[in-house]
Amino acid sequence: MAAPSSPMPPVPALLDGGMGRELRFRGIDILTPSWSAAALISAPEVVRAVHDDYIAAGAEIITTNTYGVVRQALAEEGIEHRFREMNEVACRIAREARDASPRPVWIAGSLPPLNGSYRADLVLPRETIEPLYREQAAILAPHVDFFLCETMASAAEGLAAAAAACATGKPVWVSFTLHEDRSGRLRSGETIADAARALDDLPVSGLLANCCAPESISAALPALLAAGKRWTGGYANTFEPVPESWSLGDEDAARRSLGLREDLDPGAYLTHARQWWQAGATVVGGCCGTRPAHIAAIAAAWDR
Repeated sequence: MAAPSSPMPPVPALLDGGMGRELRFRGIDILTPSWSAAALISAPEVVRAVHDDYIAAGAEIITTNTYGVVRQALAEEGIEHRFREMNEVACRIAREARDASPRPVWIAGSLPPLNGSYRADLVLPRETIEPLYREQAAILAPHVDFFLCETMASAAEGLAAAAAACATGKPVWVSFTLHEDRSGRLRSGETIADAARALDDLPVSGLLANCCAPESISAALPALLAAGKRWTGGYANTFEPVPESWSLGDEDAARRSLGLREDLDPGAYLTHARQWWQAGATVVGGCCGTRPAHIAAIAAAWDR
């Protein structure tokens, strides 16, 4: 099927699930600084299969596998010269999966943290990271329907990514990762209201929370909804609590990996997702550790 006739997904909309852990479940070694992006070189056919399986499960939005396509991470692996190529490969794979779908599917272009996940204390100044985001956004823009600035640990990080994405003229969603204390605050300690205010001058149309405990998303959802964006919701991970010193940008930490909770199988995850949409969320999906079965459970139960 060709590109959807409408520029943005419906309300409500079902996102896909995690990519990195799913690749590991399928036997792909991605324990490198570039994380799931490593599979763009070593196993592009498996990346495509993951997209296909999420679409088959009912996802209306698939996300480009560009979360790990970060210059610093690629430089550590000696492949920084492949930055543009890897972004374009990720887009090509997503477009091929979308084009093979029997129903409309939208492509979200992932803009990730640039100096390690979950670490608000490592976020670099806006004047340093916004040009890097602009570079990546310009590569992705011709191939994606909208941008998803995801796993933003602070208001400043979200603002830099969103400003760069908005400069392309494409629609932009921003998704913040939340503290492990399940307060509904960002990992920086800021509130959702703080983060939303930081974006006030930008035409951001979606505000979400992701890659944190589902309980944290439940705590944050009233504040997310209060921001008044058309697309609001969350996509949780199934990790055990993430240590404050952990970072995906730290190769040793990545190799130690994060354990998965045993109480978040598809049925249990659905219980959380159902609470979100009943509370008013218009976007639901899954992040690290969720699999096509999690998305299929939501698709089967969400009467839209």
